[in-house]
Formats: sequence, C-alpha cells, structure tokens
Amino acid sequence: MLNLAVVLENSAREMPGKTAVVFGDMRFSYAQINGAANQVANGLVAAGIQPGDKVALSCPNLPYFPIVYYGILKAGATVVPLNVLLKRREIAYHLADSDAKAYLCFQGTPELPMGEEGWAGFNEVDGCENFWMITADPAAPSPIEGTMTLGQLMGPQSPVFDTVQTDALDTAVILYTSGTTGMPKGAELSHSNIVMNAFVVRELFDPQEDDVQLITLPLFHSFGQTVQMNGGFLGGNTLVLIARFDPEAVFNAFEKENVTLFCGVPTMYWTLLHYPDADKFDLDKISRTMRLGVSGGAAMPVEVMKQFSQKYTVKILEGYGLSETSPVVSFSRMNMPHKPGSIGVPVWGIEMRVVDQDMNDVPQGEPGEIVIRGHAVMKGYYNKPEANEEAFRGGWFHTGDVATKDEDGYYYIVDRIKDMIIRGGFNVYPREIEEIMITHPAVSLVAVIGVPHDQYGQEIKAYVVLKEGQTAEPEELVAWAKANMAAYKYPRIVEIRETLPMTATGKILKRELR
Repeated sequence: MLNLAVVLENSAREMPGKTAVVFGDMRFSYAQINGAANQVANGLVAAGIQPGDKVALSCPNLPYFPIVYYGILKAGATVVPLNVLLKRREIAYHLADSDAKAYLCFQGTPELPMGEEGWAGFNEVDGCENFWMITADPAAPSPIEGTMTLGQLMGPQSPVFDTVQTDALDTAVILYTSGTTGMPKGAELSHSNIVMNAFVVRELFDPQEDDVQLITLPLFHSFGQTVQMNGGFLGGNTLVLIARFDPEAVFNAFEKENVTLFCGVPTMYWTLLHYPDADKFDLDKISRTMRLGVSGGAAMPVEVMKQFSQKYTVKILEGYGLSETSPVVSFSRMNMPHKPGSIGVPVWGIEMRVVDQDMNDVPQGEPGEIVIRGHAVMKGYYNKPEANEEAFRGGWFHTGDVATKDEDGYYYIVDRIKDMIIRGGFNVYPREIEEIMITHPAVSLVAVIGVPHDQYGQEIKAYVVLKEGQTAEPEELVAWAKANMAAYKYPRIVEIRETLPMTATGKILKRELR
C-alpha cells in the first residue's frame, strides 16, 4: 500500500514545527499544512468523493495548492492539476476527458479571471458534480453567487484524517500533455511513479537539512510539482512560493529567505541574468547562500549557463524528463564531470536508449529517438488505447525526442521528432492551436510552427490562408487567438498567405515553412 500524501505526512510527523511553506509574509509549519490537507480530505469525503474519483485543481503557486493537492490524495482520489491559463472551452475539455467528479478553482485576478473561466467551463460538463471556489481570503464569500468556497468546504472539518490506503499502482495524478495529433492527453501517474521520482530527485540534489527551495515554476506542471514540491516535502525542506515568475520577486526571495536551491526553465535564467536592477540586491550574499541551480523543460543555451554560473558562482545542472515520466529520467550528477549542453545520464532505475525507426540502437554520436523504460514511466494515457499502443511500441516508451549519446554515456537533446514547440518551458502543440484558429470566420487554412526566439527559445507563428472574400489583418487574428487560448499558446506572429505548400495528398509541408 502506498499513498503519495506520505511525503507530507512523514515530514509533518517528524518535524511538525518546521516551516514547510513561505508565501510573502505568511509562514506555515508542516503540521499546519498537513492539518489543512486533512480538513480538505474530510470535506471531500463528506461531499461524496470516493477513492479513485478524479478531482481537478486550478491554482497558482499559493499555499492552497499543496493543501488541496494532498487533501485530494488523502481522500484516495486522483488529482487532475490544470494549467491556470486555460480558458473556458479548454477547461471543459479537461474536466470531461478526465471524468472529473469535482473541481476546485482559484478565483484569480481581474487580469486572470480564473474563477470565471473555471465556473463557465464546469457548467459545460454534466459529469462534474461539485465546484468549489478557492478565494484569496479563506473567510470571504465566493465572487460568483451560488458557488461554494474552499473555506466552506474546510471550515467545519477536523484537522485529523485517516488517509485512505491506496495501492502503489493506483493513479495518483493525471497530468495533461499533448502530442501533435489530437487534443491533450492525460498521463496517468501512479503513487509509486511519483514517490520514486521524488526519492530519486532528492538524492540527485545532495540533500541538506536546511535546504530552502524557491518555487516559481508552476506547481500544476510536473517539474515544479514532483521535482520541487513532492521532493521538497519528502526532504523536509522549506518551500518559498512565488505565484508567478517575476525577477524582482525572485531576487528579493533569494536574499530575504536564504534560498539554497533554485529550479527553472532556461528563459528564467536568461531573464535573471539580464535583469537591469539585479545589482540593488546583495548578490554576494545570494551567491554564498545558493548552492545549486537546476534547469529543465528545454535545452539551456550553453552561453547562458556559463554567464549565469560565473555571475552568481552557482553550479547549474541540467536534467530531462516528460510529464509521462513523472518527470525526471536523466540528470547531470554532482559527482560526475559536468558537460554543458548535456542532459546527463539516466537516473537510478531508468533505462534509456537512442534508437532508429526499427528500434535498433544507433551508433555513438548519431541522432535517434530516446526510448525509456523503468519506474518513472506512466501507466498510460487515460482512456486512450490507440495512443498507448503507439507510445509503448516494443515495450519501451517513445518520447518523440531526438538525441545523441557520447562515449561517456551522456545524452544530448538534438531536436523534436514531432512538431511540438517549447515556448519558455511550456509545451505548445500546433494542431490544437490550428483547430481553434480555423474556427475564426475569416480563416480557411492555418499551419503553426515554432520560430527561434532569444528569450523564449521558440515563438509561435501561424501561417493563415483566408476564406475567399474575407479580410483580416494579422493583428486582428493575434488578438482573437489571445482571447480564445491560454497565454502561452496563442501565436504572437501571424503571416497571411494565398497558399500553403502541400504534398500531393494535401498534407501541409511544414518543413518548407520552416
């Protein structure tokens, strides 16, 4: 028997008074976070949530995230974390596809009205029976009349709960990801998948008792969720949360909270490196305190890594993983020679190969697809048998990523087999964007690709063919896309063309567009 909530419960038992979470001026001990999660679990059970039910969560990096996340797990249910930038139609899709029975959504801000979008999406899904608004002030009423709040769910409940004993192979979390064909797919990660990954990550970071982790990576994403939150709670760390990445807030937290460990995507390091007001902070103190930087989500430009390491005298290690692999499967080791640009070597218990289309290992230094097997690999995509058959060909999980391996066994990401775009560490999937953009009244045909960008790694560009007799300016289409898609998805660049290059069978030749 194993329940992922044990990573919180064990630390709460052993160090109840230690600070677990810091958010602004607020501090919460391990006992407080665990007790609040127990109240959530009691409330969910009282509302009829059964073991195995799916419960969706939309919440930025606030103390509410771990409280609700572990509360769902304690009740024996499955957490379905949703990207906080999703809009109404996207939320409805995720709730329906995951068979979610309940949905907890943060109220948001005037700039990001998550609550309004979440409530609208919830009302489009008949099978999702319960909605609770997470209000900034737990005692405040919901901003949407007729909706219950998290405060009302927790208020009458006991901070003591007997965690439901789940099987190690039961699904703990469904993380949504996408291929380049079809809509997003839910990767089913078991309790064992994530607990094992948290243990592996903790050892890779050479854990220290007094580690303070700064979390500005979104907790709804596997990087922040497993590598930092689950791994951090497992190690009894103090987690400093920042609701969204902002260089001023990051430097302030580095200095004020004596942060020892920072994880980020390459664009975060790029932004911090070029932040013009960095010198107003005590950079000497920050450099003395910070012992490790971790980069993932996309390939770190070697020059950015070199400059950042020199300026802040901090070692940066790169790793590799996917939502489907819990996520970490390879990492640069503390006790091995560091090779900039490499994603390191496979972690404990993971096998990786670089293969050709026939599953033969390619020669050393030659590009091929990374395939993986081991404890980190997901159970499969939820209710997607055809996708699973494709993903697990030959008994290995096929990543769709092209890499090489050197004479020392270090791996290097070369490219993507598929058309996936990585913008600022977020995976963006062209077909999903194309299927939305083509619903614009003036659009006849659209093809989306990634183009190089200094800050984000890639930017999203859409080539559009208009319907006969219709007119639209690129700026108009960008604005429309912004209103209908999450902020990290919509194309910032639109080029209108009379035709798009195609094969004889009518398939758009994206390689010519590139």
